[in-house]
Amino acid sequence: MPELPEVESARAVIAGTALDRRIVDVDDADTFVCRPHGPGEIRAALRGRRLTEVHRRGKSMWCDTSGGGPVLGIHLGMSGKIVVVAPDGLESDGGDYWQRGRAAGDHRYTRFALTFSDGGGLLLVDPRRLGRVRLDPPVEALGPDAAEMTRDEFRAAFATSAAPVKARLLNQDVIAGVGNLLADQILWQAAIDPRRRVRDLTPDEVDRLRRAVRGAVRAARAAGGVHTLRLVPHRRPGGTCPRDGAPLATASVGTRTTWWCPRHQL
Repeated sequence: MPELPEVESARAVIAGTALDRRIVDVDDADTFVCRPHGPGEIRAALRGRRLTEVHRRGKSMWCDTSGGGPVLGIHLGMSGKIVVVAPDGLESDGGDYWQRGRAAGDHRYTRFALTFSDGGGLLLVDPRRLGRVRLDPPVEALGPDAAEMTRDEFRAAFATSAAPVKARLLNQDVIAGVGNLLADQILWQAAIDPRRRVRDLTPDEVDRLRRAVRGAVRAARAAGGVHTLRLVPHRRPGGTCPRDGAPLATASVGTRTTWWCPRHQL
């Protein structure tokens, strides 16, 4: 599913290609994706406005609109991709990697769309229909962005909890942006068993964990997504640790399927 690096790629596409283009129409007919808004409600709020700035914190993304208009929140869900169409028909996309090599013009799974006055548009393309579009999302409830937490913020977040460290990494109220695959990669890099209790980590281990968060996010953004990270292809039955060759262990941690190396993650 889209995690911080994939959502950042979608944000960058909007920032580079969709801002300051006047909105003349909105397709908000999908009442599941656009809940709690009824059909036409988002359209009425956005027609005639422009997207002026796009923001991201963790896995959440939102756009400011012109003229004191509402904030447009866009969540990619588990398979969403943002597609922006230029006036000449050229398409740029960012988000989940479910459709690497997607053919231009393939908009079969469009769940929400803005049409711009220049003839182009912005689409949320989402085959699993788990994305979300809403006005004025409660972004203030999100925890600090995983890629931007200071050392003191991170130490405070991983100081006293009785939760397993992996569950803490996945708590978006504590640290925004880490999903299941990224969490396994981070713990593998930091050489920490995902089942350990947060309160049992030493200060040095917490610092090592923070470095692994920043390193994994940076590597995924540079290479095109979480699926490019070193551990991810090995998270499967029969998978072995790419560091030392040990068979990977698996269990449910924090209700999520988890893979780790029992030899070096202690």
